[in-house]
Amino acid sequence: MLREQSKLITRAHRLLDICLTAAAFIGAYFIKKYFLPAPFGGLGVAPNYYTILLMIIIIWHVTFSLFDLYASYRRQTFGRIFKNMIKAVSAGMLVLILCMYLFKIKDVSRIMMGIFFLLDIGLLALSKGSVYGALTHYRQKGFNFRNILIIGGREGAGDVIDAIGDHLNSGYRVVGCLEVDEDEIGKEVKNGIKILGTIDRLREVLLEQVVDELIFAMPLKKIENADKYIALAEGIGVSVRIVPDWQIKKLGYKPAIASIEFEEFLGIPTLALTTTPTRQAELLIKSALDYVFAAIAMILLLPLFLLISCAIRLSSRGPVFFKQERCGLNGRKFMIYKFRTMMTNAEERRQELDDLNEADGPVFKIKKDPRIIPFVGTLLRKTGLDELPQLNNVLKGEMSLIGPRPPMPSEVEKYDIWQRRRLSMKPGLTCLWQVAPNRNKITFEEWMKMDLGYIDNWSLGLDFKILLRTTMTVLMGAGR
Repeated sequence: MLREQSKLITRAHRLLDICLTAAAFIGAYFIKKYFLPAPFGGLGVAPNYYTILLMIIIIWHVTFSLFDLYASYRRQTFGRIFKNMIKAVSAGMLVLILCMYLFKIKDVSRIMMGIFFLLDIGLLALSKGSVYGALTHYRQKGFNFRNILIIGGREGAGDVIDAIGDHLNSGYRVVGCLEVDEDEIGKEVKNGIKILGTIDRLREVLLEQVVDELIFAMPLKKIENADKYIALAEGIGVSVRIVPDWQIKKLGYKPAIASIEFEEFLGIPTLALTTTPTRQAELLIKSALDYVFAAIAMILLLPLFLLISCAIRLSSRGPVFFKQERCGLNGRKFMIYKFRTMMTNAEERRQELDDLNEADGPVFKIKKDPRIIPFVGTLLRKTGLDELPQLNNVLKGEMSLIGPRPPMPSEVEKYDIWQRRRLSMKPGLTCLWQVAPNRNKITFEEWMKMDLGYIDNWSLGLDFKILLRTTMTVLMGAGR
């Protein structure tokens, strides 16, 4: 999965660099021809600059790869990236000059090529600096990290910790290690990473902490009932990696849900089990569409936001927006935003209404909730317009447009193990449950199975269908 995702990102990165290089050449052409004062301005009809542009695209495509321009930003300084970029562009210019000499292409404007060289370096530096700065900023804020729990002690876990590194730019963070030996508890493995307990605590740690990946860095033959722990992680929806010696075959373990791949993890060969969708090209498109659609929708719906805000203000005292802590990807907590549809004391009155709860499981729903603001609150809930502020959560990267609805932490605490797997995919504004006929009559267990079915059968086509059905649901006012 990581290998496929890396290839897709590299291709997109390479395409962007080539496009910027072509833009720099075209820009240099127009600057030389139309904007430079005499006697420096103007260009003759010869040579054919289209041919030169084609040569540049081919040469730069090769030199960008040769100078390691697409190595992961996670383990590089920007100085090194900039240095490699200067080398690549300079090498490309030398090869281009040699090719023009060999093919006897004469009368090429040296001023224009000098402008192109500087423009190309400037555009590439701006592009790479922006991406590098954004990634560093988000990682320092705690975003774009994958939390790793390691099964193993100094011998195996130390190698993984070395590979991950102890700096923010690695993009990975080790939450701790679990061992089989009780005497190792509390001891430091490396770089401040400690043994949290024995492997018997795996269930507890996975449920209480945010863990994105579980790495078995010790021989599986040393772990009693190792298949039980792999199945536990699989059931919760946490990805598993196994550092060889490939003992999984001896266990006779066959994943019920997860797909298995052999891939490299920061230079270490591993066996990877993942329960989330593996079509990385489609997932990248989904993520891009989330940001683009949310940004456009926030702008286009601004008048509606103002209208709803005024209606809430006029009909009830209190704030326009309601915020509440929810659980996102693998249990990450964040604040969700909604238009307020209830009285300001709704949370305090919740206990008074527990006996009227019509939903099973840990959720709470009442058909005619007395806490709802008359007319305005009812209308917003029926149309689902109260959820619109969550477009801000999408822009922050906490939610997606389509995905399982984000539950409250108090609800997650009551989940069975198999139900926790619904947190293995980023939550969404709408989901299969919200567009299901008679959704309010669906049992909690059926709801959870629908979410897991969405994760197991996810595709862009399915997201598109849910989006269309959501639009129909909003128009028909089928919410509650």
